[in-house]
Amino acid sequence: MIDPELEKAIRERIAKIPIVDTLNMDITAFSPGGCEMIVPRKTAYDGVYESFHGGLMLTAADSAACFAIFTLAGADAKLTTTDMGIRFLAPCRSDLAVRARVIKFGRTLCPVTVDLLDDEGTLTAVAQVSYIRIDALRD
Repeated sequence: MIDPELEKAIRERIAKIPIVDTLNMDITAFSPGGCEMIVPRKTAYDGVYESFHGGLMLTAADSAACFAIFTLAGADAKLTTTDMGIRFLAPCRSDLAVRARVIKFGRTLCPVTVDLLDDEGTLTAVAQVSYIRIDALRD
């Protein structure tokens, strides 16, 4: 659990991000340095193998990573992705569960690990996303 006021502020900021609405991201839980969400599968967005599109899976991982960092840096933090990678392990033919956890909340860089699972709990992909804290660059 995080402070209810912080959670409210994070949710208000997230609500302003267009891709959250486009993909119907449902943030189900926050913890210090963590974010969990569900992204419903839309077959209209499937990839070549009639499964959740890999690019959208990486988009979900990137978003959850950012939201996890907000729990430590605050809802008004200025962040941007510096790099990300994903390893696909199995096709996802259901809604996607996304679980992000900050590996290290650094002064400027914040690496995050993200697990992506299907409805049965099968690990379909693992991602690592790094963010830079833009505000920290000005200090």
